[in-house]
Amino acid sequence: MAKDFSFDIVSDYDVAEMTNALSQAQRELGTRYDFKGTSAKIEFGEDKTSVNLEGDTKNQLDALLDMFQSKLVKRGVSLKVLDTATEPVQGGKEMRWNIPFIKGLDQDKAKQLTKLIREEFPKVKTQIQGDSVRVSATAKDDLQGVMATLRTKELDFPVDFQNYR
Repeated sequence: MAKDFSFDIVSDYDVAEMTNALSQAQRELGTRYDFKGTSAKIEFGEDKTSVNLEGDTKNQLDALLDMFQSKLVKRGVSLKVLDTATEPVQGGKEMRWNIPFIKGLDQDKAKQLTKLIREEFPKVKTQIQGDSVRVSATAKDDLQGVMATLRTKELDFPVDFQNYR
C-alpha cells in the first residue's frame, strides 16, 4: 500500500515578519526629510489585523504605503496580503487610511484552487477543510508540481503552503 503525501494551502501571513516590516517603516519615517514636521504616522490596527496610516495629504499616505510595501517585499511577504480597496478618510486636517490584512480562504477561493489543481493534476486529490485546502498525492513530485504551478499563477489572494508531509 502506497503512503499518501500531503500539504495544506492557506492564505496567511507571518505576524513576526509584518511586525518587523512595520518597525522598519517606522524607523525610516523618522529619518526621512519629506516627513519632517508632519503628522505622518504608521502603526498596527487592533489585534495586528490591519495597518493604520496617518498623514496630511493623500500623497503622504501613498508614500507611507509604498514605504511599507517595500519593507514587506524585502521581508518576503506577499503584497496581496494588503487589502487596499478602501479609500482614505479625511478627518479634520489629517487623512487616515486603515488597510486590513487578508487572511483565510473563503469557499469561492478554495473552489477556485481545487478546480485549478484538478485541471492540471488529475492524479492529485484536493479537499476543502475550513479556511484551507488539503492536497494529497501518492508521489511527492506531483505535490511539488502543484506548488510550482500555484506560485506561477496570478491569483488575487496570497497562498502559502503548510504541513508538508
